Parts: sequence; C-alpha cells; structure tokens
Amino acid sequence: MFNRTLRATALLTLVIAVAAPVAVASPESSPPPEPETVTASSLKGDGRMDYPVADQVVRVSVDARSTYGAGSMPQRSWGTFRISHAQDGKLYWGEFKVDCLTTGGPTATVTGRLVRTSPGHPWLTTLDPHTRMGVSFFVPDGGKARIGLSGATTKGDPLLTRCMAPAADAEIIDGGYLLRDRT
Repeated sequence: MFNRTLRATALLTLVIAVAAPVAVASPESSPPPEPETVTASSLKGDGRMDYPVADQVVRVSVDARSTYGAGSMPQRSWGTFRISHAQDGKLYWGEFKVDCLTTGGPTATVTGRLVRTSPGHPWLTTLDPHTRMGVSFFVPDGGKARIGLSGATTKGDPLLTRCMAPAADAEIIDGGYLLRDRT
C-alpha cells in the first residue's frame, strides 16, 4: 500500500510540475486593436476661372468627398465635377465621376473619369471614353481662390494618373468653393 501511495504522489507531483509551467507560460490575451480613425474631407462649389480668351467662359463645378484612414491618400472618394466651356455661342460641358479627392490645408486635387458630355462636344471624337482629367484648387480663408486644369490625354495615350493635377494657377473671378480639409 505504501508503494501505491508513493506512486500516486509521484504521479500527482509530475502532473503538477508539467501543467504549472504551461499555465504560467500561456500567452495573455492581447488587448483589442485600436479602431482605425477615419477622417473625411469635402470640396463643393462653382467658379468661373480667369481664361485668357476674352469671349470664352470656363467654369468648374464640383461636389466631391473622400474618407481617409492612416496616411495621406484617400481610402474612398466619390462625387462629380463638371467643366463647362462657352465659346462661339455654344456651351460645351463634360461631367466627371470623381475617383480621387485629396486635401491639405487650403489646397485640394480632384480627378475623375469622363462619364457624359454635351451633345456635339469635340471631346466625343478627340478623347477616349472615360478619359481622366484633374483639377486643383487653392481655397484660402478670405483670399482669392485659384484653380488649375490638367486637360486630357488624346486618344490612345495613357490616362492621367489618379489624384494628380497641375498647380492652381488661374484666379477664380466669379463664384467660389468651400473646402473642408480632413478632420
């Protein structure tokens, strides 16, 4: 009987010795990850740009939004912008579906793909369907807004890069824009 008790005690001691370090060494549950911060920006308005040809009027209207996670590139952008050009008694316009809105302080860049044009617009024959164009905006507090247009690539040429547009070099002479940078 003494041998049985000794064996049982030895076995119990062995089980405790093996199990205890495993329980102590088991990893603690890690805290849940921090929720990703999502911020948003928007750009809305309509303006006539200072155009070097006196009898022609170029206007750009925009209603665009984007959301951001970490980093400076938007996770998602949506909305529309329209470029209108009145010349020779005709009004031509092209409407674009926004694929990128980036903002930073008083500046914004919007790019989009052409989805509709006015009937008879020269773009119907000179551009590929869904051509991308870009517009840049400078919208200072209390100052004169400025705008820059990228133009479009001709048929068969590579598309303009998403989220890219030239410097906002033309003054807005009528209308304006409301820019809300990432919050």
